[in-house]
Amino acid sequence: MKDSSYSDTSNYLGGVRHRKHPSEVSPDADKANRSNLLVNDRNKYKSMLIRAYSSVWMIGGFSFIIYMGHLYIWALIVVIQIFMARELFSLLRRSNEERQLPGFRLLNWHFFFTAMLFTYGHFLTQQLVNTVTSDKLLCQLVSGLIKYQMFICYFLYIAGFVWFILTLKKKMYRYQFSQFAWTHMILLMVFVQSAFTVANIFEGIFWFLLPASLIIINDIAAYFFGFFFGRTPLIKLSPKKTWEGFIGASVTTLLSAFVLANIMGHFQWLTCPRKDLSTGWLHCDPGPLFKPEYFSLPALMHQWFPWKEVAILPVQCHALAFGLFASIIAPFGGFFASGFKRAFKLKDFGDSIPGHGGITDRMDCQMVMAVFAYIYHQSFVMPPSFSVEMFLDQILRNLTIEEQQLLYEQLGNFFQARQLLQA
Repeated sequence: MKDSSYSDTSNYLGGVRHRKHPSEVSPDADKANRSNLLVNDRNKYKSMLIRAYSSVWMIGGFSFIIYMGHLYIWALIVVIQIFMARELFSLLRRSNEERQLPGFRLLNWHFFFTAMLFTYGHFLTQQLVNTVTSDKLLCQLVSGLIKYQMFICYFLYIAGFVWFILTLKKKMYRYQFSQFAWTHMILLMVFVQSAFTVANIFEGIFWFLLPASLIIINDIAAYFFGFFFGRTPLIKLSPKKTWEGFIGASVTTLLSAFVLANIMGHFQWLTCPRKDLSTGWLHCDPGPLFKPEYFSLPALMHQWFPWKEVAILPVQCHALAFGLFASIIAPFGGFFASGFKRAFKLKDFGDSIPGHGGITDRMDCQMVMAVFAYIYHQSFVMPPSFSVEMFLDQILRNLTIEEQQLLYEQLGNFFQARQLLQA
């Protein structure tokens, strides 16, 4: 099959056969690309209604889960992971080979739940310790789980590895090893990124909900701008993506980020971190990021606006960074998924959501955004945490014995003087 970017000309000049430069697009190819745009789709209104109906149900269910709290949101993430793994495990599955390997699919799920225990085990058991501090026996049991969690995960993985080796079958080696590699790639893609998502949730629902909402807004805005105004194709991997949709969605996402951060920042249920697995209502000091700062408007604007000053939450500036990433970088997660589907000649990863495809089709950009949100929060939002152990470690590593003794004496003098002042 010839590459569509090249075409032989029918004219020969001096016996030389000319080819079209790769950057040139033939009129037929350009016409084909334009026919794929949403504005030229005859069934676009029917597909829009189906898509809108599914979106309403998803947003409604998502809002209810957010209202229920941190633990339920984490449970939602787990359910999404299971559906994603199911879709991706089935992507390269061959029914003929599977019939000759009974129990081989069960091995994939063994690795999946081992990875789940490894990813969430230590984090959630630590949260459980904070929840059951009143029960000493249960607290000791949970502490034991934390201590041996790594060993349990390693033992389960080695058991799966041995299971895989024992099931190797002649003439099936290539298929089995390709499935083994594919399974590990799925686990890496699903769990590494979802671990960041869960960490964001317990730092405060705000840091999960705002990035997730911006991806949803960007996707909806890109769809509608492309639906009504799309004329210029954006990227060949996604024929229905247009520059009009991309630019319109970017502006909408930035404005939404600024406004949503202000609205969400006023609810302690969203801004307070959760340090345990309880489901009770949260109350905390929101911190300087969520306390309004007042700015006076220039005198020239007084005739246009009824107020003389505006209140802005500092977190709204951080929200603009999220908006930029959600509108410019995160869509490339969708482009990556589109290229992946084209490589395997698939329209969608699944058909779980009418009008949208599978769960993986909805989560491609979300996973990229979750990693960015966590790294940004830890780098620019989270204050540095210092502990006594950290300082002692630095003292022991960097000070000589004489310097340590001098520090000890100076601290003793300091505390003696402080006691005299208090007396």
